[in-house]
Formats: sequence, C-alpha cells, structure tokens
Amino acid sequence: MRHPFHATTLAVLLALAAGSAAAETIGCVTTAWKLIGSNHKVCVEAFKDPQVPGVTCHVSQARTGGVAGSFGLAQDPSEFSLACRQTGPISLPAKLDKEETVFSEDTSILFKETRVVRLWDEKNRVLVYLAISRKLIEGAPASSISTVPVMPWGGR
Repeated sequence: MRHPFHATTLAVLLALAAGSAAAETIGCVTTAWKLIGSNHKVCVEAFKDPQVPGVTCHVSQARTGGVAGSFGLAQDPSEFSLACRQTGPISLPAKLDKEETVFSEDTSILFKETRVVRLWDEKNRVLVYLAISRKLIEGAPASSISTVPVMPWGGR
C-alpha cells in the first residue's frame, strides 16, 4: 500500500528541482588546511538561468572542512559572492515572472540554503540576480547582487 506522503513529497521535490538550475563546479581553493578531514575552502560554481538563455552566473561559497565537512554534516558559513553576465544572445520568454528562484543549494543539513532569485526590472530592461542566505545572520540575511542588461549580442 502506497503512503500518500511519498507521492506528495516527490511531486514537491520535482517541482523545486525543475525551477532552479543545476550548477557545474568550476573549482575550489583551500583557505585553511585541516589535519583531519577535508580542508576549509571557497568553491566557484556556474549555472545558466533556466528561463533566460544567454545568461550565466557564477557563485562562490565558503565550504566548511574538517571531519563534519567531510561527511556533509557541517554548516557552511553564509559567505558567498555572485556575478552574472551575458554569455550569448538573450532570449526573453513571452512571459517573464517579476521574481523567480533560478538556483538554490543547501549549505547545511537543516534549514539553510543559498538561493539566487532573478528579478526583472522591465523599465530599465535589466535582469537583476540576488543571492541570499535563507538563514538570518544577526537580524538580516547575507546577500549579493549582480545585474545583466538585456542588450543585442553580436549583431542580433
């Protein structure tokens, strides 16, 4: 007998996965050497906006090492940076939401993630990408912003 929770949970997870982009790890740089377990590091990942072809974002995030980090049990700090650029002709969909999550990644096993939300500044024809931590740090979440003006690309 199937439990309805499993089907509902699977549907929610698939919907969330479909909405945000998959990242490709570009590389990691060690920031502190650990005697036991993996080193502390900063990693850079690239992802393409799933709804707007021609935009690529790079996000750097601190990764906690040590024994807990080696087993995926550590809580990564809310330290990140974001840069988004036009990397090809931009093709806006017929209907572009004013706000949409385009990337998310868990930074702890419970309730903490880095999320990138795309905002559309229609008046200035600029895509605004905002990275936020879903965990409050001293009253305010960490954040980073990058903008991509929608412009012709190579004569198009």
